[in-house]
Amino acid sequence: MATSNGKDERTSHELDKRKKYIYIPINATMALPMLPGNSLNKNLGKDKFHKSQHFDYSNGVPMMVGSGKPGIGGELLLGQKSQPNYSVFPNGEGSDTPSWVAFDKQVLSFNAFFQEAVPQKREEMYRVRKCKIYFYLEDDTIQVVEPELKNSGIPQGTLIRRHRIPLPPPDDECFYTVHDFNINQQMVLYSRTFMVTNCDPFTRNFLRKMGVRLNPPTSTPLDPYSNLRLEMEKSMKPLRPYERLDTLKQFLDHDRNVLRFYCHWDDSENMFGDPRELTLHYFLADDTIEIREVIYPNSGRDATPKFLHRSKLPKHAPNPKHQPGDITNRTVLNVFGPMGQGGRYILDSLKTGAVHEQFYKDSDLTLGGMVNVWGRRVIICDCDNFTKEFYRSKYGIEDFSPVQYKAPLAPKPPRPVPPYNGFGSEEDSLCSCQGLLPKPPQKDFRKLMEKDRQGLESNVLRFMGKMVTENPIDRDRLFIISFYLSDDTICVFEPPQRNTGVLAGKFLERGRVKKPGQELFKSEMSQYFSAQDLYVGAKINLNNQGFQLIDADEYAFNYMEQHAEEFPRANMGSIISKIRSIPEDKQNEIKQFLTLSDPGNTGLIPYEPFRGLLVGLECGLSEHEVMMLGRCFCERQQPEAEVGFMLAVAQDHLRKKHFESFSDMTRAFTHEDRHRTGHLSTKEARTICKAFQLPLAEDLLRALLKKFDVGSEEMDYHAFLAGINWRENPAPPVLPDDALKFNVDWSREARGPEVKSINYSVLLEDVFGSVNSNTNPTL
Repeated sequence: MATSNGKDERTSHELDKRKKYIYIPINATMALPMLPGNSLNKNLGKDKFHKSQHFDYSNGVPMMVGSGKPGIGGELLLGQKSQPNYSVFPNGEGSDTPSWVAFDKQVLSFNAFFQEAVPQKREEMYRVRKCKIYFYLEDDTIQVVEPELKNSGIPQGTLIRRHRIPLPPPDDECFYTVHDFNINQQMVLYSRTFMVTNCDPFTRNFLRKMGVRLNPPTSTPLDPYSNLRLEMEKSMKPLRPYERLDTLKQFLDHDRNVLRFYCHWDDSENMFGDPRELTLHYFLADDTIEIREVIYPNSGRDATPKFLHRSKLPKHAPNPKHQPGDITNRTVLNVFGPMGQGGRYILDSLKTGAVHEQFYKDSDLTLGGMVNVWGRRVIICDCDNFTKEFYRSKYGIEDFSPVQYKAPLAPKPPRPVPPYNGFGSEEDSLCSCQGLLPKPPQKDFRKLMEKDRQGLESNVLRFMGKMVTENPIDRDRLFIISFYLSDDTICVFEPPQRNTGVLAGKFLERGRVKKPGQELFKSEMSQYFSAQDLYVGAKINLNNQGFQLIDADEYAFNYMEQHAEEFPRANMGSIISKIRSIPEDKQNEIKQFLTLSDPGNTGLIPYEPFRGLLVGLECGLSEHEVMMLGRCFCERQQPEAEVGFMLAVAQDHLRKKHFESFSDMTRAFTHEDRHRTGHLSTKEARTICKAFQLPLAEDLLRALLKKFDVGSEEMDYHAFLAGINWRENPAPPVLPDDALKFNVDWSREARGPEVKSINYSVLLEDVFGSVNSNTNPTL
């Protein structure tokens, strides 16, 4: 019992100890909350634990520089003081803008000097060196600059580079600020004492605004040695100034202005000499002359760079040589005193002993004149345009006739051309004879670009022709002869004709055609047919096949009328002059015939009697000239094509192309008609037709749109769509022969009005000057 009781007591005692051991730290930890100020841990709440850098390079030497730097996290160590910011200002004054923004590009400038001992020289004991002290307000940096003096022998310029300068000991842990500056006080910068004497107006105003009381400015003491140097330099200058020789104005006025003369030097009198051609350059900037020799290829002479180097050319050369000192700009006279030091000298204003030498000027250079080039007689023969204008404006010279110094060149002998050998074209064979390396013949590219097809301008003249033959079968065959103005080529095409038994198609390939009656193998170039050789009534022979031109299209007639100076058969002036040149009896016959052919006195006669009259008179007029005369004095009647026939032709084309998008076109026209008037402009209608790729020719489409025009350049699109709709409104069928009647010319315009009647009254008035005067016709 006792044992057990003792054991239980020990056990309970140990448990009590354990409970006490565990309970105490828990109560101690939980007694204080984890808040700043309630814990003894100093690092609680800190977020910076960096260490300062204590080792760095100073002037290239590694050393410890961390004596004044803070400890861990930027906290000050024992004995350290907080360093001020770069710019020291009272708290609460000024704006919140940083100093590097507020004082950007603002510098305080002070005038200062310092004395430097000179123990090495006897003439001077010390030097007074002037300098400038610049204080940069943005970062409190200082720069010291010494102005450079001429011939000082001292390294000058930047004495102290820009950086923050510490105060002299024992305050060397601080730096100079703006409050440390004032005038008429001393500053120690790196053990050198500077005396601040003055400042500029900006610095004075800035310091006053900051509340700094400025001292009165002081003067810089004089440097004894500098004064001595100034007196020595002043004594070296003459009491009376030298005579001024101003050549700058001439250089500025005439720089890069050069006169050019073409000269001739006859060196035939000397052995192995011959005439030379020279180019003389006269420089107006400094009155110097340069001569270059003109050396032709294969002349046998070395290509020397210059015949005479640029220099002043004396007139009397070669002249005797002068000793050094004979020719000087000034003459010095010894007035009195010994020679050398102590003597007195003055300049000779009269220049009694001066040697004057004459040089060539621009006034001495004239056409036909002689220039003495160191003993060589050079004749001036010609000059360039700039030189002529210079002498015309300055000296008033107008005669610039060149001097002929060489015989005219003999004409080149004609180069014989071998006859054509039959290989290739004549142009190609001729090019092979003009050089060792044969080149292809050059085409007239400019004519090709001007006369090539440009839009609706085809530049192609088309004529209707028949064969000149005795064969009755070939006599009725019709041909279309096309002449291309871009390269003078001719193409012959035979259109299809019913019941002729002849296959239609291309009769002659496009190419240049030679005129008949020329020898094949000859040295001269062959002549080819040109546009002037083709006119109505002309007979041409194309490769041994004769053709007679009986008609031309409207474009050919219009082109010839517009270019009458190139086509004499279409020139109305020459045609009327031919009629005026006929005898007087035939003129009366013409007037009587015209009067009898018009019994109603309407002033008009049919074209056929008028043509027969001119052809029967044999006045030298060709068929083309008669037609041009009829076109000029005709009463034109424009044939009106029927709308039904045009719609029938259009439906025939659309039926063959299987075009059926009429409903879509109707919706497109309606969509463009914003006001629902049923009318659209012709331009918009044509655009819609092109968008649907309507398979109609451009001329037919333009004619149809014009037929449905309602005025103000608008058309009725409902009637137009109903007319071409071959499904709902089919037109009568069109025969092939009837379809050919609706023809347009090659200029994409409607066929010209037919010539049916001639206004002979206007013709008589223009040709003979009177209509009713039958007895005394005037030419």
